[in-house]
Amino acid sequence: MGFNLPEEAKALPPPGILNRNSLWLGGVGWCVAMFQNGVNHRPPLRSGVHRLALLATLGWFIGYHLTKIENYTYAKRDHEMYSYIKLHPENFVPKEKRTMAEIVEPFHPVR
Repeated sequence: MGFNLPEEAKALPPPGILNRNSLWLGGVGWCVAMFQNGVNHRPPLRSGVHRLALLATLGWFIGYHLTKIENYTYAKRDHEMYSYIKLHPENFVPKEKRTMAEIVEPFHPVR
Protein backbone atom coordinates (compact mmCIF):
# COMPACT_ATOMS: atom_id res chain seq x y z
CA MET A 1 0.00 0.00 0.00
CA GLY A 2 3.00 2.27 0.22
CA PHE A 3 3.17 2.74 3.98
CA ASN A 4 6.09 0.36 4.46
CA LEU A 5 8.96 1.98 6.29
CA PRO A 6 12.42 0.49 6.81
CA GLU A 7 13.45 -0.92 10.18
CA GLU A 8 15.54 2.16 11.02
CA ALA A 9 12.35 4.25 10.99
CA LYS A 10 11.18 2.41 14.11
CA ALA A 11 13.90 4.17 16.11
CA LEU A 12 12.12 7.51 15.63
CA PRO A 13 9.57 8.58 18.24
CA PRO A 14 5.97 8.19 17.09
CA PRO A 15 4.16 11.34 16.01
CA GLY A 16 1.49 12.81 18.22
CA ILE A 17 -2.12 11.80 17.78
CA LEU A 18 -3.02 15.43 17.10
CA ASN A 19 -0.89 16.39 14.12
CA ARG A 20 -1.67 18.58 11.14
CA ASN A 21 -1.91 15.78 8.58
CA SER A 22 -4.33 13.73 10.69
CA LEU A 23 -6.53 16.72 11.45
CA TRP A 24 -6.53 17.88 7.85
CA LEU A 25 -7.28 14.50 6.26
CA GLY A 26 -9.82 13.60 8.96
CA GLY A 27 -11.67 16.83 8.16
CA VAL A 28 -11.45 16.10 4.44
CA GLY A 29 -12.97 12.64 5.03
CA TRP A 30 -15.78 14.19 7.07
CA CYS A 31 -16.47 16.80 4.36
CA VAL A 32 -16.45 14.17 1.59
CA ALA A 33 -19.10 12.17 3.43
CA MET A 34 -21.21 15.31 3.96
CA PHE A 35 -20.80 16.25 0.28
CA GLN A 36 -21.92 12.78 -0.76
CA ASN A 37 -25.01 13.11 1.44
CA GLY A 38 -25.75 16.51 -0.09
CA VAL A 39 -25.39 15.19 -3.66
CA ASN A 40 -27.78 12.34 -2.83
CA HIS A 41 -30.33 14.86 -1.39
CA ARG A 42 -30.05 13.58 2.18
CA PRO A 43 -29.57 15.71 5.28
CA PRO A 44 -25.78 16.14 5.41
CA LEU A 45 -25.25 15.81 9.17
CA ARG A 46 -28.04 13.44 10.18
CA SER A 47 -27.98 10.63 7.65
CA GLY A 48 -25.16 8.15 7.25
CA VAL A 49 -23.45 9.02 10.54
CA HIS A 50 -21.58 5.73 10.30
CA ARG A 51 -20.16 6.85 6.92
CA LEU A 52 -19.18 10.23 8.41
CA ALA A 53 -17.32 8.50 11.25
CA LEU A 54 -15.75 5.92 8.91
CA LEU A 55 -14.36 8.44 6.41
CA ALA A 56 -13.13 10.77 9.17
CA THR A 57 -11.36 7.84 10.87
CA LEU A 58 -9.90 6.66 7.57
CA GLY A 59 -8.56 10.15 6.84
CA TRP A 60 -7.13 10.36 10.36
CA PHE A 61 -5.37 7.01 9.92
CA ILE A 62 -3.87 7.96 6.55
CA GLY A 63 -2.76 11.34 7.93
CA TYR A 64 -1.04 9.70 10.90
CA HIS A 65 0.95 7.37 8.67
CA LEU A 66 1.81 10.15 6.24
CA THR A 67 3.26 12.03 9.21
CA LYS A 68 5.37 8.99 10.10
CA ILE A 69 6.69 8.85 6.53
CA GLU A 70 7.33 12.60 6.57
CA ASN A 71 9.26 12.40 9.86
CA TYR A 72 11.40 9.53 8.55
CA THR A 73 12.14 11.35 5.29
CA TYR A 74 13.22 14.53 7.07
CA ALA A 75 15.31 12.61 9.63
CA LYS A 76 17.08 10.72 6.84
CA ARG A 77 17.77 13.94 4.93
CA ASP A 78 19.11 15.66 8.07
CA HIS A 79 21.37 12.69 8.83
CA GLU A 80 22.82 12.74 5.32
CA MET A 81 23.32 16.50 5.46
CA TYR A 82 25.12 16.45 8.84
CA SER A 83 27.32 13.55 7.79
CA TYR A 84 28.31 15.48 4.65
CA ILE A 85 29.16 18.52 6.77
CA LYS A 86 31.34 16.35 9.04
CA LEU A 87 33.16 14.83 6.07
CA HIS A 88 33.78 18.19 4.34
CA PRO A 89 34.50 20.79 7.03
CA GLU A 90 36.53 22.93 4.62
CA ASN A 91 33.33 23.83 2.76
CA PHE A 92 31.60 24.99 5.96
CA VAL A 93 34.03 27.35 7.64
CA PRO A 94 32.45 29.37 10.46
CA LYS A 95 32.26 33.08 9.77
CA GLU A 96 34.17 35.51 11.95
CA LYS A 97 32.01 37.27 14.48
CA ARG A 98 31.64 41.00 14.03
CA THR A 99 30.12 43.54 16.34
CA MET A 100 27.21 45.73 15.31
CA ALA A 101 29.52 48.78 15.29
CA GLU A 102 31.61 47.13 12.56
CA ILE A 103 28.55 46.44 10.43
CA VAL A 104 26.70 49.78 10.71
CA GLU A 105 28.25 52.91 9.28
CA PRO A 106 28.65 55.88 11.64
CA PHE A 107 25.69 58.24 11.68
CA HIS A 108 26.28 61.85 10.58
CA PRO A 109 23.14 63.99 10.65
CA VAL A 110 22.62 66.28 7.66
CA ARG A 111 20.91 69.65 8.26
